[in-house]
Amino acid sequence: MTPTPLSPHSRSARRVSGGCHRVSGRPPRYLYHLLFIICYLGQGPLLSCSSIDCPVETKVLVNYGIYSRDASGAEVADTLADTLYVWTRRVDGKDTLLLNRGVGITDFSLQISYNHPEDTLIMLVTDTNYVWTLDTVWLKKTDIPHFESVDCAAHFFHHLDAVRSTHYGIDTISIDNPSVTYDTSPTNLRICFKNRH
Repeated sequence: MTPTPLSPHSRSARRVSGGCHRVSGRPPRYLYHLLFIICYLGQGPLLSCSSIDCPVETKVLVNYGIYSRDASGAEVADTLADTLYVWTRRVDGKDTLLLNRGVGITDFSLQISYNHPEDTLIMLVTDTNYVWTLDTVWLKKTDIPHFESVDCAAHFFHHLDAVRSTHYGIDTISIDNPSVTYDTSPTNLRICFKNRH
């Protein structure tokens, strides 16, 4: 039996030959390109979010508060009237100036090493008559690796274990907050100078 050819005016013929209809069931090629662009652009915010998690301030500093003793002998926050210089000894044996001409300050912050169990600091206090005192401070600590993200650089936080010093110009030095992190608000060490320096 020979099939009857479709009339060009029939509805079935228009459905097969029309450009807007496809009989194969496959989506048009441009849809693949459109889906690819949507998926690619949609990953942008997701991939960039990890970089936002990295902290802006990455310095880890030890915060020192300056104190003196009042008439009753109690420690009270004070302002340094004389001039303070602080050095530290590097791995190669050379000295590095950490604080230059600190005067009129109530606190200061110093860098801390991340590969030594103990830091050694040299503190020089000089008055307006160029009378000076020189002290050594030994700060024992535990280095704690700190990991934010694979996209962020590695850093170290620290736990202050013990502190001691000579006492030519320093009356006392003690640990107030042992946790050293990005947070610069807490006082880590309280340092009390003699003669209300």
